[in-house]
Amino acid sequence: MRIKAIIALFALTSSVAMAQKGVEDGSRFGHGQDSINCLNNISLYQEYVKTKNYAEAYTYWQKVFTEAPFARMDTYTNGAKILRSLIAGTKDMTERKKYADELMAVYDQQLQHLEKLNMLIRTPLKSFKVKGTKAHDYITYYPGMDVNKAYEMLAEVIAEGKASNDYYIVGDFMKISTQKFKKDEAHREQLIQDYLTASEYINVIAEAAHKSTSAQKDALIKAAATTKENVDAYFINSGAADCEQLESIYAPKIEENKDNLEYLKKVVGIMGMLSCNESNAYYTASEYAHKISPTAETAAGCAASYLKRGDMAKCVEYFEQAIELEATDLGKAEYCYKTAIVLNSDKQLSKAKGYVTRAISLNGTKGAYYILLANIYAAAPKWTDDPHLNNCKYFVVLDKLYQAKRVDESVTEEVNKMIAAYSTHTPAESDLFFLGHKKGDQVKVGGIINETTTIR
Repeated sequence: MRIKAIIALFALTSSVAMAQKGVEDGSRFGHGQDSINCLNNISLYQEYVKTKNYAEAYTYWQKVFTEAPFARMDTYTNGAKILRSLIAGTKDMTERKKYADELMAVYDQQLQHLEKLNMLIRTPLKSFKVKGTKAHDYITYYPGMDVNKAYEMLAEVIAEGKASNDYYIVGDFMKISTQKFKKDEAHREQLIQDYLTASEYINVIAEAAHKSTSAQKDALIKAAATTKENVDAYFINSGAADCEQLESIYAPKIEENKDNLEYLKKVVGIMGMLSCNESNAYYTASEYAHKISPTAETAAGCAASYLKRGDMAKCVEYFEQAIELEATDLGKAEYCYKTAIVLNSDKQLSKAKGYVTRAISLNGTKGAYYILLANIYAAAPKWTDDPHLNNCKYFVVLDKLYQAKRVDESVTEEVNKMIAAYSTHTPAESDLFFLGHKKGDQVKVGGIINETTTIR
C-alpha cells in the first residue's frame, strides 16, 4: 500500500514538473503542455501581426508576455506595435490609459530581462535604446503625459547613450526640455545646457549619417537635418535665448568659476552662438577661458572684448589667433570676414581687403563676403589723377555685387539696391572716350583694388 502511495505521489510530482510556464521555471517556453500552449500563442499572434490585425493578436500576445517573458525578443517589439495600434484605435480615455500602462510595462519587463533576452539575438540591445523608445512612446501615446517625468526619462537616456541615441530621441529631449522651461522658469539655465548637449549630439549623428553605407542613408541625412532645425527652433522659440537673460544668469557666476574651464566654455559657446558677443559675461568668460585653454571661440571672445574697448590692434591680434585655432575652412572664413569688418571700420582698407579675399578663397558661397569687398573698393582712395578714370573702380564694385547674388540668392534684394546706388557713380561713356576708352574695353584699376574690369 505504501509503495502505491509513493508511486502516485511521484506521478503527480512529475506531471506538475512537466507542465510549467516559462515565468515559473525560467525557461524560454515553459515545459509540458504549457510549452505547447506558448508556442501556439506565439504562432497565432504573429500571424495576426503580419496581417495588421492587432486587436486579435492582443490576447495571444498577452499570454506569451505574461507566461513566457524569456521566449523571444520580438515579444517586446511586437507587443509595443500591438499596443500602439490599440491606443491609436480608441477614443475612450480609460482604455487608452490601460493600454498605455501596458505599453510602459512592456519596456519595464524588457529591461528587467534584457541580459537574458540579448542571448537570443545576434546584436545585443543596449539598455538606453530600450529606455529611449519607452520615453518616446510615453510622450507620444500616454494620456496626460507628465512633462517632468518625461524629462527625467529622456535626460537619463541622453546621459547614457549620448550621440549613440537615435536622432528622434535628441529631438524629443529638446522639445520636452523646452516644455519644462515654459512651466518652470528655474529650468532656464538647464535648458541652455540641454541645447548645447542636443546640438553637439545631433551634429555627430548627422555626420555619421553622411558617412553611412546604409540603404536608408538619404533618409537618415534628411531626418538628422530636420532634427537639427527643430532643436534650434525649440530653443530660439523658447524665449530663453535672450542676451539680457543670459547675462543675468552667467555674469554673477563667472568670477567664482574663473578656473572652471568647462563652465567658461559653456558660457562662451552659448553666448557666441546667439550673437550675445557684446555682453560683459561673454568678454570675461572668454578671457578667463583663453588663459586656461585657448580655442578659436575664446580667441574670438577676446577679440570682441578689445573691439568694445576700442583697441583695434589687440582685436585683430585675437582674431588672428581664432583663425589659426579654428579647424574648419568655413570657420576660418568667418573669422577672416569679421577681421575684415573691423579693419574696414578702422579705415585700414588694404588689410581689410586681404582678410576678406582670404575669406572668399576659403568659402566662396557667402554673398556677405563679396558685399564687404565691394564696399572696401568703393571706399578705396584715388589711384589716378584723372577723376573719370578713377571712377572706373565702381565697375569693379559692381562686379563684386553681381558675384554676390550669383553665389548667394539670399542677398539679392540688398545687392540690387546697392547696384542701383553705385551705378550712378560710374563714369559716362563720353568722358572715357576722350581718354581712349569705350564700352566693352577692359581697364586695369590700380591702387589697393588692383583688378581688371570691363567698361559698360
